[in-house]
Amino acid sequence: MRTRNRLLTVAGLAAATLATAGLNSSAFAATTLSAGHVDVLDADWDGSALSLHAHDEETDTEYDPADLTLAVPAAAKVTNPGFGFLGSGSQVWLLPDTQAEANAAGVLFPGISTEHLTTGTFANNSVTYTLVSATRNGAATEDFSVFTDGGTRWFDSNTATTNFKSQTYSVGAHNHANWAFEEAGTYVLTFRVQGTVAGVAKTATEAYTVVVSS
Repeated sequence: MRTRNRLLTVAGLAAATLATAGLNSSAFAATTLSAGHVDVLDADWDGSALSLHAHDEETDTEYDPADLTLAVPAAAKVTNPGFGFLGSGSQVWLLPDTQAEANAAGVLFPGISTEHLTTGTFANNSVTYTLVSATRNGAATEDFSVFTDGGTRWFDSNTATTNFKSQTYSVGAHNHANWAFEEAGTYVLTFRVQGTVAGVAKTATEAYTVVVSS
């Protein structure tokens, strides 16, 4: 049974209350996940609206992205596999597409899930995830991508292309690929999930914070 532990109900609301009162809310730090199987993009449908969250498969816990930090340690650095879209640096920070590799490196095993959406609700029994924007240290970045071992890109923050921004997935599915970061820094990745229900487009958009350590 999934636990809907949306931290907004605890840390987030407390921080919001203190901020409104003009007090320091820094004591209410977001949860940080740095290892294990986490479906970073995980959609739910409550019968009228889509929502987007992160689902920690290790504890069966959901997190509001606003209250979650994903940490990528220096241990994630690997030799650049040589795909052109990964830039010219000798190394990249990589969250791999297999759990065995992720566990061996002690890093996150990130997933993209539609498994909590049921068939018969969305047109074509599918939804689309879109990378809306990506920043590193507050500025637009081209340093983030999601790709398969064969080099097929699912998402790429390169602003010079309109390709590799959206991927459509069948409902009830669970997908994994490599998540790569070309530079250290604090990334904010904004994703949207969209599906059509009875001819009406339904969407949800969330921003995810990822801290990549040098």
